[in-house]
Amino acid sequence: MTFSFDPRNGLIIVRAELTGPSGNAILQLALDTGATTSLINVAMLVAIGYDPALSTDRVQVTTGSGVEFAPRVELQRLTALGQERYGLQLLGHTLPPSSGVDGLLGLDFFRGLHLSVDFEPAKCALISPVVHNTNRPQTAGA
Repeated sequence: MTFSFDPRNGLIIVRAELTGPSGNAILQLALDTGATTSLINVAMLVAIGYDPALSTDRVQVTTGSGVEFAPRVELQRLTALGQERYGLQLLGHTLPPSSGVDGLLGLDFFRGLHLSVDFEPAKCALISPVVHNTNRPQTAGA
């Protein structure tokens, strides 16, 4: 699946849908290949029924302002770039309003896929790899 983006913006913004215990939300996430784990603003998680404050699993996160601990939350569903992830574990963190996004779409979302970001045509593509069956039975005469 291929998506356009504005190469003049500082961030590549991806539209995502998050499903929670009490509803859905449409989010604007920054595509962040420097983030090993995806992150969603705590306020958005709370709005659709998650309670990050109850999470006993806290992860150390290094940010531009220092080291903090963020709760890990398991999502029902996250849809972005034509892909769906069920049970994805991401981090809840309070983002400053000046960030202009609801969170970060990190490497955990892209693992096992082919991600291509091309600034000349301003296109982002996310493709599932083609699996070739190398154990195919040989036909007679082959």
